[in-house]
Amino acid sequence: QVQVVESGGGLVQPGGSLRLFCAASGTIFSIDAMGWYRQAPGNQREMVAIITRAGNTNYADSVKGRFTISRDGAWNTQYLQMKSLKPEDTAVYYCNAIVGEANYWGQGTQVTVSA
Repeated sequence: QVQVVESGGGLVQPGGSLRLFCAASGTIFSIDAMGWYRQAPGNQREMVAIITRAGNTNYADSVKGRFTISRDGAWNTQYLQMKSLKPEDTAVYYCNAIVGEANYWGQGTQVTVSA
């Protein structure tokens, strides 16, 4: 079992930056990949960024060049650095951990980009 808890959301102006944190606990040694997803009102949840055990990363086209996903070596904490934020980045951001075929989700953290 893995538990993940997000933090770091908030209100930021367009063009600003924000850093999200995801703290993992439990059998973290079994994690294969971790990622960030987001869901805006009326929209489906979408992948934002993923990082694998090997350190490979994948980003949604809409955030490439603006967001960076990283983690500490032991999977204790995972980060999403967000720069040049746009109003369309407004959403609830969820941390996800993959262990085999199982997915573990956090409760989400709100990110609002508004003047």
